[in-house]
Amino acid sequence: MNKKIQFLTFLLLLLAVKTFSQTHDNPELQKMADDDQNARKADRINWKTLSREDSLRRVRIFVLLKEDQVKTAKDNFNSGIVFQHGGDTISSGMAVKSFEKALKMDPSLDRWWYAAAVDRDLMYRKKPQIYGTQFIKDKTTNSKWARYKMDTSKITDEQRKYYSVETLKEQEQKEREMNQTSLNDAYTSENSIDKLITLIKAEHKKGIQSSYNTSENEINNFGYRLVGDSKITDALKIFKLNTQLYPEAWNTYDSYGEILLKTSQKKEALENYKKSLELNPENENARKIINEPK
Repeated sequence: MNKKIQFLTFLLLLLAVKTFSQTHDNPELQKMADDDQNARKADRINWKTLSREDSLRRVRIFVLLKEDQVKTAKDNFNSGIVFQHGGDTISSGMAVKSFEKALKMDPSLDRWWYAAAVDRDLMYRKKPQIYGTQFIKDKTTNSKWARYKMDTSKITDEQRKYYSVETLKEQEQKEREMNQTSLNDAYTSENSIDKLITLIKAEHKKGIQSSYNTSENEINNFGYRLVGDSKITDALKIFKLNTQLYPEAWNTYDSYGEILLKTSQKKEALENYKKSLELNPENENARKIINEPK
């Protein structure tokens, strides 16, 4: 191989390495974003310690930005996750810019984060939010949760849906649910699944006047909590109840069918999967299970 060919080969290899380095996600940024989120899942959070860790992560990202080490869509997305917890307008502004750049590079990323960052930035600047992602403890109502003040004229519900944000009506429902007693707390208090079911039925009839959260999602999530605690018999009762309270909701039958299948009640499981598919023809999970060889 002559020197000219060797030189050209070297240039091609160098270009390939450079291209890879520009498109490969930064693992340090991924770890910082993961640490940010995992720290907030702990049962007991030392907020003083977490605040210090958050600050160190933000300082490090500014260094990485200066060194041009924040290149990919995921890099910018992960930077936004860290910046959003800054608690000041510099950090909140950086979060908005990071998520905005990430979505321009890769529109398939979770758009909700951008909407939440915009709302949080507006809140820190003492301005009304526009999407409706931010809820705060309202001191004037005995520390109940309340949606932070909003300017509803800037964004339509269709735009909210695009960013995976609830519609204005759904946000009102969410606010009510946030101030209701959870089924997990009610279960701890009642210490009996049958008593809890009686309570759920009574509270469900009260509608928006209920003191307990008896929404479809709350009941479904509670059922899976019971499954996680290996209380399968109790979980089956809860999933069945959900199909009774929300007979037009396809997901209630899908979840009930899943647990029935796990407990070898195949006939009953298939009946629920068929009902789920009837209500939602796009439920490919149900279709797959129904069509599996008998």
